[in-house]
This record gives sequence, C-alpha cells and structure tokens, in this order.
Amino acid sequence: MDINIAISVRNVSKKFRLFSSPKERLLEALHPFRKQYHHEFWALKEVSFDVHKGEIVGIMGRNGSGKSTLLQIICSVMKATQGEVWVKGRISALLELGAGFNPEFTGRDNVILNGAIMGFTRKEMLRKLPEIEAFADIGEFFDQPVKTYSSGMFVRVAFAAAIHVDPEILIVDEALSVGDAKFQHRCFQRIRDFMQQGKTILVVSHNTDTLLRICHRGVVVDAGQLRHVGSISSAVDCYAELLYGSTRKIDISPDSTNSGSRTDTPGDASLPLGSLSEDTRDRISEKSCYNEHETRLGNGAVKIIDFDLIVDGEVNPHEIKTNKDIQLIVKICFNESISGVSFGFAIVSIDGTYISGTNSEMMGRPFLSADAGKCIAVRLRWKSHFVGGERFLNIGCHRVVDGEKTFLDVRRSVAKLKFADTPGVYGFVDLEMDPEIIELPKH
Repeated sequence: MDINIAISVRNVSKKFRLFSSPKERLLEALHPFRKQYHHEFWALKEVSFDVHKGEIVGIMGRNGSGKSTLLQIICSVMKATQGEVWVKGRISALLELGAGFNPEFTGRDNVILNGAIMGFTRKEMLRKLPEIEAFADIGEFFDQPVKTYSSGMFVRVAFAAAIHVDPEILIVDEALSVGDAKFQHRCFQRIRDFMQQGKTILVVSHNTDTLLRICHRGVVVDAGQLRHVGSISSAVDCYAELLYGSTRKIDISPDSTNSGSRTDTPGDASLPLGSLSEDTRDRISEKSCYNEHETRLGNGAVKIIDFDLIVDGEVNPHEIKTNKDIQLIVKICFNESISGVSFGFAIVSIDGTYISGTNSEMMGRPFLSADAGKCIAVRLRWKSHFVGGERFLNIGCHRVVDGEKTFLDVRRSVAKLKFADTPGVYGFVDLEMDPEIIELPKH
C-alpha cells in the first residue's frame, strides 16, 4: 500500500439480517433445520476509495445511505461482510451520541476512560484534562454524571476528548453543527490546527457549506453504493443532484445559439433590462463571463436563459468596482404552468464558500408564477462591497411542495465575476474602515 495513504477501503460490503419481530429471531436460532426467517439487507455494496495523509474528506449521503456503517467499519467498531480496510495511524472517532461513554460516570471519568482505551495512561490523561475541560466549557457539569447532560453538553465533552488525544486520523460524524456559535468556532479552529499539522480527517455532515469550507475531497454514498469520489465541490454537486433533481447536460453547440456571436454592450444602459432580448433561447453561454464548467441541476420546469449585471449604469463590465450600485436582472422561461417558485442568487469564492446570497423564500418576498411558455425577468438591486478578486455567480429557482424542496433550474458557478482590487483589505468584504487616532487626555 502507498505510504502516503492513511485509509484504504477496498470492495467493502456489509450485510445485515433483518427480522420482522424478536419472535422470528428466536425461531431461526432454535430451528432444528436452520430455517431462515430473516431477509438480507446490504447496507454497503463494494465501496472502494483511498484517503491520503493530511487530507480532509467529507462523506455525504441521504439518511440511510450507509455513511455511519462505513465509518464504523473504518473504526473497527463493526466488521465488514466482504472486503478490507487498511488504516495507518491512530484513530480518534466521534461517531454516535453515547458511544463509548458510561452514563453513570462523570464527564471527567469518561474522558480518562476514553484516554485509556486510546492507550494513554491515567497520568497522561490527567495532564490533558485541564485543556479538555476548558475546551468543553460546561462548567460544574464536567464533574456530574453524563446521564444528566443535554445532547449539546455531551457532544462538547466527547468532541473535546476526541481531539485532545493527539490522533493521526480524526473521524467526526455530524458533530460540527452541535453547540452554540462560539463552540462551533472553536471546533473549526481546532480542525484548522489539525490541517496545518498534516492530520487526516473524515467528516460526515449534511451541511454542505461546512464541507466546502474545510474539505479537500468528497465521497458520496447512496443506497449503500459509492456514487462519487472527487473534489469537494463536485461531490457537493452530486449530493445536491441526489437530493433535489437530476443534472442536465448543457447544450452549447452552435445550433443552440444564435448564428452570429452576440457581444455584451458595456456602457449601453438605454434598455430598461440591460441587453436582454425577447427570444426564448439560452443566451448565457454567449456571455464573455460565462463559465463552461458550470453545474446545472433541476427538473426543467422553468429555465434560466439569460442575465445581465448592470454596474453603476454599465452593462456586464469586465471588472466590478467596489461600492457601486448593482442590478442583477435574470430572465426565466416557464416550461410548465406553476406557481410558488422561489428565485435566488449567491456569490461564492473560488473554493465554493458562500460569501453572500439570498432567495425569495428567505426574504419573504412574493414567489414567481407564470403560464407555460411565458418568460419573466427578476431584478435584484444591491451594492458591491466585495474585496477584490475572482468570484463566481450562482442563480437558480426552486419550489417547495409538501415540505420538500425541488430544484427547477439551478446554475452553479454559471459566470465568473472580477471584482476590482481593494488595496489594504483582505478577506471577502470591504468594510470601508476609516481609522482614527485619538489622543487620550492627560491625568
């Protein structure tokens, strides 16, 4: 095995025997001719992937897809029915609430016991305890029985114990979203410390924004099968496809566009809707800012076919200057007669981090509706306060029916936007700070 590989999963499958009742389990165990009363359920089917040393890998999948089973096999909590897993390095895992902690013991006692399981002496754990107690930050409850803890308090102690035993591999299952903002921030700081130390981390989360911020690659599992292994952004797109709709190929062949190439017209703001035309063809691929590697999701009930960005009266400029009035105008065609359509947009960084965004549902604004064959335009007004650099534009429409969100047409990273340099400012947002030196009165 490659020395740079920390975890190697090879053709792993896991079968469970399911009984409809405890009685059937007993009957099968006692039957003289070994009659089967169970039916087989394969939670995992021939899953294979590698995790390299120092990587942070996010694992995604719908509920019941086999994520937790996979993690338990990697951690040797459960044995695979078929296949093999190689792990090189000490693993510290935070899998399930209650796993490994005795509810009758105090938090302090459980931390010491957890350290003993990891191979640390009591003396070594006592040296680590002050730091663990400070990180968990649950006050006097640290010396109370765990059975009196809330779920949030429990995860604080469990997470603190897991990350302070110097693991080479950290496995976290849905724990980064627990606790208040202050605790979550400490967790992310610790994760970044691990990244700088070159440790390997596996994270399971339904929060794709979190995974986009911290992960290098992503693994998508569905119905026990491996659906995707790749960059975190491509994995998030695959996961969104499973949740909200199918990805549609984008036809940018010459036949699908105008015979002549249209150029954007900076400086021409005489048209009330920028440079949008009346036809119903998809014109976005003709724009100079178009990103041919966009990801498009949705069932096609509506179709986003054009947009214009008007910056301080200039249509689709090459560069967006800071502190300017901006209008984003998007043209949407309805292929079906539907109502309750929410329109949204977002600006994301190169690594996919959401910088800013909103939609009709979040803003409490009227939803869109139209008959089949009709086109409408949506205008959003905002002011640019972005720090200079390259960003990407997401635009999309979704609809919520009976509590389920359905993507109609979502175009992620559809265009690359260039924001003018802002010397002396770093990050994402220019706060336009005005420093002032104040002389204090003499006493």
